[in-house]
Amino acid sequence: MVSLKELSPELKDIATTDSGSISFKTYLAGDWVSSKELEEVQSPIDLSVYCKVPRLPKEMVDHAIDKVFQTGRWAVRDFPGEKRLEVFHKMAELLNKFRDDLVEVLVIGNGKTRASANGEVNASIERLIRADLDVRKLYGEYVPGDWSSESLEAEAIVRREPLGVVLAITPFNYPLFDVVNKFVYSTVAGNAILIKPAGRTPVPALLFARIAELAGFPKTGLAVLTVPGKEMDAIVSDQRIGVISFTGSTETGERVMRNGGVKQYVMELGGGDSAIVLNDADPVSAGQKLVTSITSYSGQRCDSVKFVFSEPQVYDKLRQVMVEEIKKIKVGDPRDEVNMGPVIEKGAVEELEFAVKDATDKGANVLYGGKRIKDNYVEPTLLEVEKGKVKSLYLYRKEVFLSVAVLTKVESVDEAIELSNGRRYGLDASIFGNDINKIRRAIRLLEVGAVYINDFPRHGIGYFPFGGRKDSGLGREGIGYTIEYVTAYKTVIYNYKGKGIWEYL
Repeated sequence: MVSLKELSPELKDIATTDSGSISFKTYLAGDWVSSKELEEVQSPIDLSVYCKVPRLPKEMVDHAIDKVFQTGRWAVRDFPGEKRLEVFHKMAELLNKFRDDLVEVLVIGNGKTRASANGEVNASIERLIRADLDVRKLYGEYVPGDWSSESLEAEAIVRREPLGVVLAITPFNYPLFDVVNKFVYSTVAGNAILIKPAGRTPVPALLFARIAELAGFPKTGLAVLTVPGKEMDAIVSDQRIGVISFTGSTETGERVMRNGGVKQYVMELGGGDSAIVLNDADPVSAGQKLVTSITSYSGQRCDSVKFVFSEPQVYDKLRQVMVEEIKKIKVGDPRDEVNMGPVIEKGAVEELEFAVKDATDKGANVLYGGKRIKDNYVEPTLLEVEKGKVKSLYLYRKEVFLSVAVLTKVESVDEAIELSNGRRYGLDASIFGNDINKIRRAIRLLEVGAVYINDFPRHGIGYFPFGGRKDSGLGREGIGYTIEYVTAYKTVIYNYKGKGIWEYL
């Protein structure tokens, strides 16, 4: 049975320990609170309960939203931008100071390896520091009036203003970074924020709220809503919320938008990316990078490669390399020296088993994996499928959020593009090769939000903006880009008619 180590002294007061069981409080606009009903949180390592968090009743949620709306949004907006950046930098320092606590929670709560957990802490720190790059999109414009007869002797400024309150709904797979990222681009623009963490991984959001408090962020401008997803319909429809930033499945995202009504949305939804390997690619380098993408965090990433379409000349070598590389992946307890830990829940493994059987029934060849090791530990999986069968696969129609990919031989880059575009998702794509004409054609025709040349998709801190097309989402997440979705334009027109300021010919 896994358990969390004792928290650092500055973090301990947000949790209570009784007979070895840890119960966390949540942060509601300046107050650390609990509730009568608690939710148990399981570790994917052995499916044991390692902590409990409050299950907030409706009246507590409503009071928190009202406090953030009435007081918090103005507290953040009236907090000078220079001071916001100072607080972000202080938060970055505290994330590093409490690194051991955060890594421990990511290993126990997410089943991440220590290397992966440290990488997430590093990305969160860098995202806070790079908030200064978001600021460039907050500057406005000047519009002279003399380019239209109806606006002579007038001028305008066009400015961006915060929309008030952002509801950030974060996924289980990056429970620290996604909280930090949404927090930064929302609050640097002057918004208050409500964070709804994933029910399976809520603790990083609670620790981050404590860090924000210690760093001096306006207390009423932040709340963490530990509410089950099935109870979110009333919250997303609340008219006090001006923006919803959501990362998760397409199906859940569609429900959020149906219930949310007229608001601003940033939606990063389903993915599972395609890679195209051209005849002149280096099959060794491509194969190694692709296996890294397929197996990183057990494939529980929206930008994980799920389909590899290869031209004939390099196919056999690419296939050989990918099988050799995937065989090297060691699966086990993430506290040990392994490459892949458990997946977040048993149900995900059951879906993988269904998808593999569906593929083999349609003629797929299992090159490696496809089997449950135990409980929610599973082998990374590589399937070989004829191009004529690809579109019939369950894996093609749905995003199976695990370490599984399909390898297919195609005769041309156009066949690869057609298969890639045929999916309902359009997040990213990769192209491996050197023929600039083929690469340029694929860039033009691929219906995705980002194309990676000779590398696998990785969103990182959002230094390069990312976001999907089709059923993969709306808007863009990225430094200096998401600002556009959490702010509104306001045009201010000054009329000087008859004041003698201009004397037009």
